[in-house]
Amino acid sequence: MRKNWLLLLLATILVTIQFDANAQQRNKEKFRNKANDPVSKLPYYKKIRWADGLFRDGSYFNAIDYYQQLKQEQERNPYLTSQLAQCYKLTRDYGPAAHYFGELYGEAPKLYPRSKFDEAQMLKQQGEYVAAIDAFNKFIGDNPKTYKKLKKNALVEIQGCNLGINSVKDPQAVSVINAGPNVNSAYTEFSPYPLGDTALLFSTQRQNQEVEVNKRRRDEYVARFMVSHKQYNVAAVDSFQWPITYSDGGFNDRDENTGNGCFSPGGERFYFTRCGEGDSNTVLCKIYVSKFEGEKWSKPEVLGEGINEEGSNTQPFCAKLGKKEILFFSSNRKLQSRGGYDIWYSVIDPRNGTYRRPQNAGKQINTEYDEITPYYDSRVNKLYFASNGWVSMGGFDIFSADGGPSRYTNLQNMGYPINTAADELYYIKDNYGKPDAYVVSNRIGSIALKNPTCCDDIWRIQVEPKLMVIGKVVYRKTNQPAEQVVVKMLDQKGDLNTYNSADGTFAFNLSRGHSYVLTGDKQGYTSTRQSVNTMDVKRSDPDDTVNVTIYLDQDESGFAVSNVYYDFDKATLRPESTPSLDSLTSFMKDNPSLTVEIYSFTDGKGTDEYNNDLSQRRAQSVLDYLEKKEIEKSRMIAKGFGKRMPAAPNTLHGKDDPQGRQLNRRTEFRIVSDVPTRRIIYNSAKPGSLDQQEKNLQINENMYDDDSKDEKEPKAGKAGRRTEE
Repeated sequence: MRKNWLLLLLATILVTIQFDANAQQRNKEKFRNKANDPVSKLPYYKKIRWADGLFRDGSYFNAIDYYQQLKQEQERNPYLTSQLAQCYKLTRDYGPAAHYFGELYGEAPKLYPRSKFDEAQMLKQQGEYVAAIDAFNKFIGDNPKTYKKLKKNALVEIQGCNLGINSVKDPQAVSVINAGPNVNSAYTEFSPYPLGDTALLFSTQRQNQEVEVNKRRRDEYVARFMVSHKQYNVAAVDSFQWPITYSDGGFNDRDENTGNGCFSPGGERFYFTRCGEGDSNTVLCKIYVSKFEGEKWSKPEVLGEGINEEGSNTQPFCAKLGKKEILFFSSNRKLQSRGGYDIWYSVIDPRNGTYRRPQNAGKQINTEYDEITPYYDSRVNKLYFASNGWVSMGGFDIFSADGGPSRYTNLQNMGYPINTAADELYYIKDNYGKPDAYVVSNRIGSIALKNPTCCDDIWRIQVEPKLMVIGKVVYRKTNQPAEQVVVKMLDQKGDLNTYNSADGTFAFNLSRGHSYVLTGDKQGYTSTRQSVNTMDVKRSDPDDTVNVTIYLDQDESGFAVSNVYYDFDKATLRPESTPSLDSLTSFMKDNPSLTVEIYSFTDGKGTDEYNNDLSQRRAQSVLDYLEKKEIEKSRMIAKGFGKRMPAAPNTLHGKDDPQGRQLNRRTEFRIVSDVPTRRIIYNSAKPGSLDQQEKNLQINENMYDDDSKDEKEPKAGKAGRRTEE
């Protein structure tokens, strides 16, 4: 099924086209309104034939509608679940695809054993890496003696998930922005080719509404070359004007999809691809060339001499390697192939312009899966291409390799944010000057017709200055490196990065427009904090590295904070609470790696509903006070427990006990460290200062009842175990 999608992608007849030549006969305009759709009223066996016919025709979105109707009649029919899963996968709607593959495995694991693998793939392409790893491991564990090749692939996919987790935490120094609605539409855009620094050549169907395939009106929806010039004197960098049809040379064709254009190094030849429909919904692509002769381009000709033999051949890119001109392209030909689509190359004879027999680019580049969209940068002697056979963060990722045309070294995944959990294709750099580039991706943020990841857009890659912070964590008393310490970096949005350091050294990549706070976390120690600010850094600024030192002090802190008390039926803070809260504020600012849990209670008077609300308002009043003192809201949890867990009896010897009730109208505080493991280091309900409590606590002491994962309650102290009289 993956090959079907790839062929559709290469030809740009994407699954987002709702109606093909056969399916349109089944979907007349008068039936677009489902209330008037006679298919919806058909009996089960006829409707499933209809849905299966749409599926075979490639009309997956329409098939989904009818399979969903059928599933309402037979909810646990595994065939329907399987068809829905495949439809969502082929339309690249990863969330529903993962759901239905998971449901399928639950319904019929022996009949559809690889559905767990498919579920894992779809989870991976959502960026749900941890869940994907679990699903891949389950697939491996559930099939100890079968699916050897697929289990081997699952191990590679797990590597890709780990790569994604680590790469997102440590992004490349680039920003990736959508090229905008003047370039991108709801359907797919592909094969960007910069024309100097003033314009962008690309291919598009340029449609923002559903398209009916009609052979008589193919010129309305086939992919064609368009060009968009850059806008100047605007605030946005690299913004584009409304595109116009690229009419030079008559490269566009009214009946066939046209794209993948590139010029030869001297500009005298233009290579591109045309893709037509064959029998049984097959797609065949061929490479064409046009020569600039006199004052105009010659009529495009199909490249012969072995270039267009045996299967689909597409995505040419012509470059100079030394003194040789090389034509790279992607092909699924069988002879000498490593499997799927491979990168191939042909040396152009400088004497007569003929093409030597194409050669496979080799095992350093090609896998048994698919390698496509080659681009060669002669300035740095690197080949860039898309692959789903090497370790990737999602489906197709962009890779680079040194060398060429037949031998390569230093294969590298380009990393986040160039690559994401979705598909990335067609990486190409600017011709001159700036080191910026373009990429094609269906990542979240694309202009999409049916689902957020259905369709490919062109994205602009802007190289940022490489900003880093490196440093060390040391013990203040000895100035020696702190071993086995966790370094935390928190930005102004509350996003947290951590670095597990064995020897006290650490390094983080930074981004422009942020302010960061760095602290160390180690049990038994408190940390100083260091601030790094990149708010004023410009994209044109040079690379920069900041060095910092974080000091750890042995936890001999005398910090203590008293419980906060309230008047009867009040949630407002009393004046005597201010010193205690200000002490807490100072401690939290000095230890930004810590969080505080604010637990408020009431006495025993009143209903449970009223007291629960009152205690929540009391907790919120403390949170509001701390927030006004510039403690980040993300570092605080406020929860009211009503009259549960009294600290003292509300009545004594059958009479009201005002002193006990006052003790119960309280807010307690717990200072919590959550890295590397969650641990409470101070509890205001217990006696002693922070250092005294820390010495008495066990590392893995659990301060909460285990009967609820969603609403954990603090265990009552000794006095709190007494029930109210």
